[in-house]
Amino acid sequence: MTNKIGNKHIAQHRGKKERLEIKRANVAREAVRQAEARAKYRHQVKNQPPRDQATPAA
Repeated sequence: MTNKIGNKHIAQHRGKKERLEIKRANVAREAVRQAEARAKYRHQVKNQPPRDQATPAA
């Protein structure tokens, strides 16, 4: 549940500009999370170590 002021939710007391900023921040945060997840599992072959560990240090 959200916090309440009297019988109103706090979200109802936010201005339009503040709601837009929160929405943009959430979208940006989610984009970062998705990019990290894609990078983590990209081009990975089953039952083999990740590429950065598979290359020998010569």
